[in-house]
Amino acid sequence: MSEKRRLSIGVLDGDGIGPEIVPVAVDVASAAAACEDLEFDWVRAALGVEAIGPHGTPLPDSTLAALDALDVWILGPHDSASYPQEFRNALTPGATIRKRFGLYANIRPCRAYQGVAATAPDIDVVIARENSEGLYADRNMKVGSGEFMPTPDIALAVGVITRDASRRIAREAFRLAQQRGRHVTIVHKANVLRLSTGLFRDACLEVAAEYPDVVVDEQHVDAMAALLVRRPTDFDVLVTENLFGDILSDLAAELAGSLGMAGSINCSDTKAMAQASHGAAPDIAGRGIADPVGILASTAMMLRWWGDHRDDDALIRCASRIDYAVEATLAAGIRTADLGGIASTREFGDAVAAATACTPA
Repeated sequence: MSEKRRLSIGVLDGDGIGPEIVPVAVDVASAAAACEDLEFDWVRAALGVEAIGPHGTPLPDSTLAALDALDVWILGPHDSASYPQEFRNALTPGATIRKRFGLYANIRPCRAYQGVAATAPDIDVVIARENSEGLYADRNMKVGSGEFMPTPDIALAVGVITRDASRRIAREAFRLAQQRGRHVTIVHKANVLRLSTGLFRDACLEVAAEYPDVVVDEQHVDAMAALLVRRPTDFDVLVTENLFGDILSDLAAELAGSLGMAGSINCSDTKAMAQASHGAAPDIAGRGIADPVGILASTAMMLRWWGDHRDDDALIRCASRIDYAVEATLAAGIRTADLGGIASTREFGDAVAAATACTPA
């Protein structure tokens, strides 16, 4: 028997339910890899509350150094509200990691699972959200915040949109569309924010000319929200700026069943981070009832991204095994409490891990 090929992946458990769901993702990914003659070396690094005591910070330099040497990693949810006061107003660990590694694209697919109640059971869209600029105060100034108050009664915010960043996320959206339904919808508000989101729209249209095989249309963000509810099957890949993408992806996730089941990656051209869309849920932490579907979907996305960028079919098959195993487990009626089931986090994860060996890759 040939020796298994070994690849390294980072693991950061995070806070709240993170130490319960991230190990499930590790076990499931390991099970899928074993079916493909791969073995993952899991590089563990401290982050969040667990790091503050021994390192004096929720994001130690040693963790960043470990990520420097990796292509991909899994980041669990983290809860800066639970940190000591001195850390609460600083950038969250996730935001610091995104900025350090230039993870400019936040990719969020939204698709309903068979047998799981959904407001829009036929929805199947991917939202490509620009992740490095916009109105969010931690992403639009080199030094300091983009929000300021000239008086206690007036608050102002600076939003930044650049042609380069807009073209960059547009190319990611068109690349995704070529793998799916070959349809990209550019979402903006150029009828009101003519200069800023108008620049975003125009930059995306410039990129569209490079992809003549992809159908392109555009929508104002408010109309897009309504159309996602009314006619979700009309859409394939949505590309938009940061704030609009954040809102639309949460809406689409709920239409597909639950934000708690939504997968997500943050990526650049060279690195990708699996990070579920939901938060740390401290109210249920330690009870063994958290739903790991979101982090499992994110891990599959990360492996597929890695496989695409390495031209490695085995990694892509690992991702497919995880996706199929999650779908089969849910279809079999094995679910955590949030979906009306009785399975614990670990029981659900064990069922998915077992299913990776018998599902088509």
